[in-house]
Amino acid sequence: MITGELKNKIDGLWDIFASGGVVNPLNVIEQITYLMFIHDLDEADNLRAKEDEMLGLPYKSIFAGEVEIGEKKIDGQQLKWNVFRDYPANKMYSVVQEFVFPFIKNLHGDKDSAYSKYMGDAIFMLPTPLILTKVVDVLDEIYELMNESQASDVRGDTYEYLLSKISQSGLNGQFRTPRHIIKMMVELMQPKAEDIICDPACGTSGFLVAAGEYLKENKREEIFYNKERKDHYMNSMFHGYDMDRTMLRIGAMNMMTHGIDNPHIEYRDSLSDQNTDKESFSLILANPPFKGSLDADIVSADLLKVCKTKKTELLFLTLFLRMLRVGGRCACIVPDGVLFGSSNAHKSIRKELVDTNRLEAVISMPSGVFKPYAGVSTAVLIFTKTGHGGTDNVWFYDMQADGFSLDDKRSEIAENDIPDIIERFKNLEKEKDRKRTEKSFFVPVKEIRDNAYDLSINKYKETEYIPVEYPPTSEILAELDTLEEEIKNSMDELKKILETNSDL
Repeated sequence: MITGELKNKIDGLWDIFASGGVVNPLNVIEQITYLMFIHDLDEADNLRAKEDEMLGLPYKSIFAGEVEIGEKKIDGQQLKWNVFRDYPANKMYSVVQEFVFPFIKNLHGDKDSAYSKYMGDAIFMLPTPLILTKVVDVLDEIYELMNESQASDVRGDTYEYLLSKISQSGLNGQFRTPRHIIKMMVELMQPKAEDIICDPACGTSGFLVAAGEYLKENKREEIFYNKERKDHYMNSMFHGYDMDRTMLRIGAMNMMTHGIDNPHIEYRDSLSDQNTDKESFSLILANPPFKGSLDADIVSADLLKVCKTKKTELLFLTLFLRMLRVGGRCACIVPDGVLFGSSNAHKSIRKELVDTNRLEAVISMPSGVFKPYAGVSTAVLIFTKTGHGGTDNVWFYDMQADGFSLDDKRSEIAENDIPDIIERFKNLEKEKDRKRTEKSFFVPVKEIRDNAYDLSINKYKETEYIPVEYPPTSEILAELDTLEEEIKNSMDELKKILETNSDL
C-alpha cells in the first residue's frame, strides 16, 4: 500500500493531464504507462548490463550506437530517459514525439510478438511541451520517493495504484487482484524452471510478472546459467489472454519491463471456440471475471459439455481443467458461491474437481480483501489435474486478516495470516492433527462427498463455545429489587426538589 506524499504525487498527474485536455482515465493511464516504460527501459538496460558483466556474459545495450527510426538515424543515447529529461522543453518534446515513442513502438524485433501487435496502435497524446515537462518532472519525483521508501514492493504498489484509477473511474472496471494476494498464490504454487504458465484472464499480467519475479529470486542459477532454460523463460514460459487491447498493451510493457523479452500475451476470448488450448500448461494462476453471464452460443461447446451454465466463474474452472496438462497445477480465486452453490452446474464442477482430479486446498478469504472496488467474499482453490481422482484430504484455511484493514481504507495493520498460510501449506504433513476449531484443518474426501461436495469452510469448521456461568435466578431477582428500590428513592428525591423550587 502507498500513502502520503507518493499518493499525492500520483494523484497530481491527473491534474496535469486534465489541464492539457486529456481527461479519459484510460488515456491518462496509457500515457503514464508509456513514460514509466521508457524510464524503466533505461533503468533495466543499465541493470542488465551490470548483471551480464558480473556473469561474464556479452550484452549489447538497446541504446548502443545509432538507432534507425523510420528514415532517420539518431544517437541511441538520446532515447534514454536520463538524457532527454534534461533537454529544454521544446527539444525534449520533439525527441520524445519523433524518436523515443516510435522507438518503443517498434522495440521488439519480432513483428508477430505480443508487444509489437499491441503497441502498433499506441498513440502519443501529450499535447504540449509544457505538459510533457511537468509530467516528466513529477514522474522523476515519484521514482525518487519510491527509491527512498523502505517498503519491499513500493514500485509494484505504485503501479497498481495507477491501475486502480481505471476501476475508480467506472470505465472498463478491472477487478484488480491485490499484489500481496498474487504473491501469496505464487508462493503457494512455487513455479518451477520448466513450467509453462498461463493466466487466461491476464489483465495487466500481474500473476505472470509475479511468477517471473519468484523464479528470478528462487531459481536464478537454474534458469539464467542454462541457455535452454533461459530461452524458455524469455520466449515460451509465459502466456496470457485478455479481451481488452489497453490491458494487453500495459501487460506486454509490464512483462518486458520485468525482463521477460517475449511473453505470449494475446487478444483472445478464453471461453469461446477461439481458445483451442488443451493440455497445454503446467501451471495456471488466475483471478477470472466473477458475476458474469454469457450467452451459450459464444461459449465453447467443450466447456458446456462438462458444465452447462452461463456463469463465467464456473466456466473458467472448467476451462482451467481443459487447459492444464495431466499433473498440471492451478491456483485461482473464486467467489464464495462456487463453494456452496446448489445448482447442478455448481455441484458438477465441484464433483469434477474432487472426484476426477485432486483438490488440495480451499483458502477462505475475508470479504474486505478486494475493497474498495468490490466487497465480494472469495476463496483460493488449489488443485492438480489428474484425470483419475486422487483427492483424499482437503486442506481448509480460514484467513481472517491479510495485513490490511478490511474497510475501504485498507490501512496496513499488524494482523496477517498470509505468512502462516504459506508456511503451513508447505508443511501439510504437520496439519493432520489440527482441530476443526483452529484456523486450518483437513477434511476427508468422504465427508465432502456426504455434504454434496460443499466446499465452504463454515460447513466443516467447529466453533468452540466457552461456557459462561450466571448467578442463580433468585440472586438476579434480588438485585433487580434493589435497583428498583434505588430508582424509586431517586424519583422521590427529585420530586421533593421540584416541589421546593416551585414554591420559591
